[in-house]
Amino acid sequence: MVIQIRFFASLRERLQLSDCSLPFEASMTVEQVWSKVTNNESLPANLLCAVNMEYVSLQQVVKAGDEVAFFPPVTGG
Repeated sequence: MVIQIRFFASLRERLQLSDCSLPFEASMTVEQVWSKVTNNESLPANLLCAVNMEYVSLQQVVKAGDEVAFFPPVTGG
């Protein structure tokens, strides 16, 4: 099984990657997913993450078949 990963907005541009997949590993957290797919790039400040369309912390453990999404902080005026 795999985990689907999606990047949005400025993260997509910065990483030049909109989505990818990663082989599932037991006990892998969202933070570890980020590290694996970005080759250990540092985490942006105030990064937002979601698993299966629900916001979660970086310590959330993912399961096989999950979709993990990363968003830059929301700004606006």
